[in-house]
Amino acid sequence: MSCLGSVAVDLSDRLENPGESYQLSGHIDVDGYAVGEKELTLPEGASYDVVFTNAGDGILVTGIVRASVTGECDRCLEPAAFEVAGEIEEYYLFEEPEDPESYEDGFELIGPDRVIDLGDAISDAIVMDTPFVVLCQPDCKGLCPTCGANLNEGDCGCAEAAEQAWVDSDENPFAALKGLKLD
Repeated sequence: MSCLGSVAVDLSDRLENPGESYQLSGHIDVDGYAVGEKELTLPEGASYDVVFTNAGDGILVTGIVRASVTGECDRCLEPAAFEVAGEIEEYYLFEEPEDPESYEDGFELIGPDRVIDLGDAISDAIVMDTPFVVLCQPDCKGLCPTCGANLNEGDCGCAEAAEQAWVDSDENPFAALKGLKLD
């Protein structure tokens, strides 16, 4: 199911002969999408440029979808923004193949009305180009696990205090040596 909705393209008077191509550009006004539990927004929607090519037994659709995306940083929970530019590649057959296994990447069927819905292909391209970890900046330091302070704004001192507490504790494997006099 498409997370961006339906993008129906009518090819009824186009691409009648093998080798013919048809270019199409468009814009989808959509507020956002979800990847797993991440809710991401598309403040300007998404734009796509595709080329339909009659390959004899079907229509090959290739192109690119671009969008500006905003979400929440996975480390510090502040707003994060990034660009996606996903490749679209889908094959739509005119009729069911004798050996469906020969199409390793899969295929879709074109109905008798010759209308193709690009919604799933565009959604797949955006989702596949969405980073697994969304960051506000490449070197985001995240939140302090002790006090919850945003470490991008400055050091809270918890790490230094925890390190000193460990050095002073009996859990430190070198704790037995701290009273050793070497003079």
